[in-house]
Amino acid sequence: MEGIPVDRIWSKSRLSLRARLARWRSKRFQIAQCAVAAGVAWFVAADVLGHEHPFFAPVAAVLCLGTSYAQRLRRVAEVAVGVAVGILIADLMVLQIGAGAWQLALVVVLAMSTAVIVDGGPLIVMQAGVQGIFVATLVPEPGTAFVRWTDALIGGAVALLAATLVPSAPLRRPREQAAVVARKVAGLLRAAAEVMVDGDSDRAFDVLADARATDYLIRELQDAADEGMSVVASSPFRSRHRPGLRQMSELVEPLDKALRSTRVLVRRTAVAAYHRREVPPAYSALCREIASAADLVAAELAQNRMAEAARPALLAAAAGSGRLERTTELSVETMLAQMRSVVADLLEVTGMEALAATDALPPVRD
Repeated sequence: MEGIPVDRIWSKSRLSLRARLARWRSKRFQIAQCAVAAGVAWFVAADVLGHEHPFFAPVAAVLCLGTSYAQRLRRVAEVAVGVAVGILIADLMVLQIGAGAWQLALVVVLAMSTAVIVDGGPLIVMQAGVQGIFVATLVPEPGTAFVRWTDALIGGAVALLAATLVPSAPLRRPREQAAVVARKVAGLLRAAAEVMVDGDSDRAFDVLADARATDYLIRELQDAADEGMSVVASSPFRSRHRPGLRQMSELVEPLDKALRSTRVLVRRTAVAAYHRREVPPAYSALCREIASAADLVAAELAQNRMAEAARPALLAAAAGSGRLERTTELSVETMLAQMRSVVADLLEVTGMEALAATDALPPVRD
């Protein structure tokens, strides 16, 4: 018995290690890009322009690029403005009142306050304060601070150039993650169909626990869509991908609805199994049919296509839902309503408007 917790801890640690390595793999290009940009910025400032210890050139390059593709161009502008404000205030103050502890505090207050008035962006405010500290402590001699501002511009320019060079992986991620969500919907539907047949409540609640742990899939899909749009916004070489990425980003909401509807269906299936409610075989067959259609949706998305090819299968499932025999069990009737909701949500994923997808569901039998 003492070995069980150890086994669980070991299993979780392996899962955590895999997750950490996967996170590193997803960021390795950005990390390498920051490293190269930092080296180039130092080379330009130190070896080309002859600046001594141009530490802020690589710092600005790394700050502007970061490990996210989001708002890179805005980061470049914010760093440049923040540096300019901080250096200007600090240089003027050091010239008038000298350097010291209370002078440093005053420089930070004035630099950050000015940045808040100018724009208010957190990065601008932070950079203004940091640069005020640099100038007031590291380069207190009047006039030498301008070199730091030049270094910042060099770092920003290098970052701006580097930002236009992006790999294709962030452009693939939205469709790949959308396919993952659709496959998860299919898997949960198939598992629910099996529970409808065997009525195994233990298995039903295992499936329910799996369904309840799927929120992260939608978060990852939204993050992938945002990152993809940021890439095409920052790189003119990738702008041709904008229409396709916009289409994929518009699938986040219907896929989220499909996953939510599937979770409710799984919960109703678990409740029916717990109370030992009999589910007609046709309900299980319909659920498997919808699962197969969801697999088609996933396959189309994985091929970077809108899932229109899966629409006939979904429409066939919709038609079949209207022919099912009704029952007097409210929990079973709720399952039918949820299966129809999943069909409507998946029809939206194929490109149908929400009202059209709802209208595609025929009335159920009386």
